[in-house]
Amino acid sequence: MQRKKSGSDFIQWGLLLTILLSSFLLTGCDQQKQAPPQRQTPQVSFITVKPEKIMLSTELPGRTSAFRVAEIRPQVSGLIQKRLFTEGANVEAGQILYQIDPASLEAALDNATAAVVAAQKNAERAKAALRASVANVNRQKVTLALAQQNRERFEKAYKSRSVSATQRDQAVTEAKVAEAALIAAEAQKESNSTAILAAEAAIQQAKAAQKGTRINLNYTKVTAPISGRIGKSNVTDGAIVTAYQPIPLATIQQLDPIYVDIPQSTVDLLRLKSHLKDGRLQQGADQDKVKLIFEDGTVYSQEGTLQFSDVTVDPTTGSVTLRALFPNPEGILLPGMFVQTVINEGINEQAILVPQQGVSRDPKGNPFALVVDSENKAAYRPLTLEKAIGDKWIVNTGLAAGDKVIVEGLLMLRPGTPVNATPFQPGATTSDAGQPPAAAK
Repeated sequence: MQRKKSGSDFIQWGLLLTILLSSFLLTGCDQQKQAPPQRQTPQVSFITVKPEKIMLSTELPGRTSAFRVAEIRPQVSGLIQKRLFTEGANVEAGQILYQIDPASLEAALDNATAAVVAAQKNAERAKAALRASVANVNRQKVTLALAQQNRERFEKAYKSRSVSATQRDQAVTEAKVAEAALIAAEAQKESNSTAILAAEAAIQQAKAAQKGTRINLNYTKVTAPISGRIGKSNVTDGAIVTAYQPIPLATIQQLDPIYVDIPQSTVDLLRLKSHLKDGRLQQGADQDKVKLIFEDGTVYSQEGTLQFSDVTVDPTTGSVTLRALFPNPEGILLPGMFVQTVINEGINEQAILVPQQGVSRDPKGNPFALVVDSENKAAYRPLTLEKAIGDKWIVNTGLAAGDKVIVEGLLMLRPGTPVNATPFQPGATTSDAGQPPAAAK
């Protein structure tokens, strides 16, 4: 009885295995008969490229520097009697800053004045002597004329034997003496004329010395050559200073207006010139206007004006220096401050702007975009980018007006893939917005 029961169990297990194997085979056949599921068309959003008119600008770092700087140095040597300004205050041009002891120069001025008076008296004496010599010359001329007439009369009388030879010879001698006296008088006259010239020259020299001494005396009052803010004093009362010493007494800086020096790379400078030359950029009315941004991000209330571009390239940085001039009525800008400047480059009448989320890069780093072509397929477009403006790129080449650039739905999207494209709605989001597409092959 036990053996029959075991055989029956074996038969039951065999039937069960057969049924299970048959059900597996039937299920496999049903799966082979079912069709594979179809892949859905990717949903993408696009923007249509439209040329725009924009003002291009560039942001460059810069440093402020004073409009004018004057280092105060003494022009005469002496002892500082008094400092007459407050350190750090604003001073006006012509304001007295230091007083140098004037005693020695005052004495020198008195001596120079006395020398002028003495020279003038000498000139007056020379002029009186000249007048006397002129009168003497005139007298000697009259005497000579009389002597010559007398000589001629005695010579005629001697020929007629009316006078003796001695009388004739005496008349001749008197004429020669009168001639010699005239020559001597004229020589004295010339000497007196020379003396007058020398006296007048002495007067001019004495007056020049007097003027120089007076100028040096005025230099004992050290004044401000420009208006501005003065720094700390390098000397105190009682200090000895020398004329034109290397160390300044103090420094004045004019801060209104104030300069901002801006380094610009030669690459950017050449690019800007090229774009202006080929007409890609146009000069605007506010071309020379410059904005200034502080380190904390606040914008300075006053606009500056671009003054000039340096003509020399710095060999260490490969840049040239642009200089802008800013009003500074409240003294907010101080020399040496680090700032950011915004400089207008020009107006691009036909700029093509693309959102940055619509631009991707291949493994080599080259930018490209995917566009929706006429067959509603994703098409690959290599790009040449110029610069970023906000959240958009300026595209130089690769896109044209009317192109539909895909900006959403880029995840795993490949060129040639059919897409279901809809216009991009700002503010709308998708699960794969901004994801980079697969690199084009």
